[in-house]
Amino acid sequence: MGLKEELKLRKDFISVAHEALLNLYYTSICLKKHAADFLSSYELTDVQFNLMMLIKYHGGDEGLSQARLSEMMMVNRANITGLVDRLEKISMVQRSPAEDRRYNMIQLTPKGLKLLDKANPPYDEEVRKAMSVLTKADLKQLISACEKLRKNL
Repeated sequence: MGLKEELKLRKDFISVAHEALLNLYYTSICLKKHAADFLSSYELTDVQFNLMMLIKYHGGDEGLSQARLSEMMMVNRANITGLVDRLEKISMVQRSPAEDRRYNMIQLTPKGLKLLDKANPPYDEEVRKAMSVLTKADLKQLISACEKLRKNL
């Protein structure tokens, strides 16, 4: 079923480019909702999970600075500060203070690591199931198309 039918639109899209853009946008919203539903059983949001995964897989022993997390998640630094504050409050991450809060090093706590170790295998399975409708060639083509689009922006 096409997006026009899925959304029960009365008129055709302005152009194929517009239809493609709306398909990307709508699909990303569907993926975000699916992730939120899945992660709610771990009492995490998709953004919290993403931040914790970045620290685990890209932070090494020292963790990641708030400034680097901001770059990687493509959000402003104030958003990262609030996000880290909330995760710190529930003992998922800890800060190694620096004079400038943007450069605090953020590390996972043992509680945060334990939660990721529990959530990661079922998360990987959800990703596999969600993407299983696409062949490996489809996935590579999707990656390439998204990279081209981002480069153009």
